[in-house]
Amino acid sequence: MSTVAFLALLCASASASEIQARSSSFSGNYGGRGGKRFSHSGNQLDGPITAIRVRVNSYYIIGLQVRYGKVWSDYVGGKLGVLKEILLYPGESVVQVSGKYNYYLRKLVFVTDKSRLFTFGKDRGKSFKAVPSYPNTVLRFISGRSGRSIINAIGFHWDVYPSKHENC
Repeated sequence: MSTVAFLALLCASASASEIQARSSSFSGNYGGRGGKRFSHSGNQLDGPITAIRVRVNSYYIIGLQVRYGKVWSDYVGGKLGVLKEILLYPGESVVQVSGKYNYYLRKLVFVTDKSRLFTFGKDRGKSFKAVPSYPNTVLRFISGRSGRSIINAIGFHWDVYPSKHENC
């Protein structure tokens, strides 16, 4: 009897792992190799992405900060340039990110599931388009590398929208 219960528990946990593995994916890293690694993996526990701040100058993406639920992540990158902020509607999510890079990040374009488009930076460099590998998944957090004055590279982590935060 205990063997049957053990096998049932083992099968249930294996199925749950397969479901999770099929919903999460990664796109990136886009950019150069310099800078110090950063990751907002822990921030996603605060909720879905609800706002994004991007600092730009005439040539590059200088800095980034993301709000998860009601909590802002640590700011990464430099302090010079113009800071721009986008606010997502409650329940709205980023479903695609494209942009340009050379040795540094030059352009970011965020597209939401409400068909809104937010563009930052200059249209120069090598193009990329980041989308989730699985349906019904959204941008959950970002990672990458940054120096004291610039964003060197960026990556995008996709997964299902967190169900307990539907009012964010």
